[in-house]
Amino acid sequence: MREHQEARVLKRDALGRIELVHTDEGPLVRRVACGGAVPGSRWIARVLLGRERRALARLGGLPGVAPLHARDGERDAATTLLRGWLAGRPLCLATELPRDYFERLEELVRDLHDRGVCHNDLHKEANVLVGDDGRPGLIDFQLASVHARRGRVFASRAREDLRHVWKHRSVYLAALGEPDPLAGASPRRSLVAALWRALKKPVYGPLKRLVRGARAEERDEPRRDAQGPWPRWRDPVGPRVSAAPGSSREDPARAR
Repeated sequence: MREHQEARVLKRDALGRIELVHTDEGPLVRRVACGGAVPGSRWIARVLLGRERRALARLGGLPGVAPLHARDGERDAATTLLRGWLAGRPLCLATELPRDYFERLEELVRDLHDRGVCHNDLHKEANVLVGDDGRPGLIDFQLASVHARRGRVFASRAREDLRHVWKHRSVYLAALGEPDPLAGASPRRSLVAALWRALKKPVYGPLKRLVRGARAEERDEPRRDAQGPWPRWRDPVGPRVSAAPGSSREDPARAR
């Protein structure tokens, strides 16, 4: 694989950087788990990179999730991950949404669960993409978990994934003046999610600023302002021709 121009840094944070690499095969994304100034950050970055690699390997071939590149792991596997590029924009920056976007997003998340993978970071709209074709995509699997068994831990995490999908849907439908057919049906937060919400502002915010220090190039994830602007509707894209093997839409968390 020969790069025909220099990589461009898309994001830099306390755990490393994400680069867009232009190659003869097309654009690729490279995550470099180099850590930062905080002691132990390189070790944490490498652990999270390993989680992302395991999740992407399990999800290989699933539309809406960038596949690992065939040459991923050939060099510096512990600190570098190479995956495909998903063309699109984060949900919070989208200017158009298909009318069935959130139905398709829920299908995609359920397909993850069918393969035993929970994303665990879908509260961030920056991790949810609106593809150039209008279909949803998911990125940033650093916190993802791969489950061999569908026990209570899997069920709790799967419900959290779906709760965030339903939360995003409720917010966007309300902003666009549409009724939410699932209003009041979203499951309650798990104990872990409730604790995280309680500690996020008083603990996470100051800790994040401490980790960043004076690195002004590290900014918060993009998010849509409560006042908008909000996207406009476009024609629905419809379901994919085939769903994941063994999928069933009756159980919200695929927990059984």
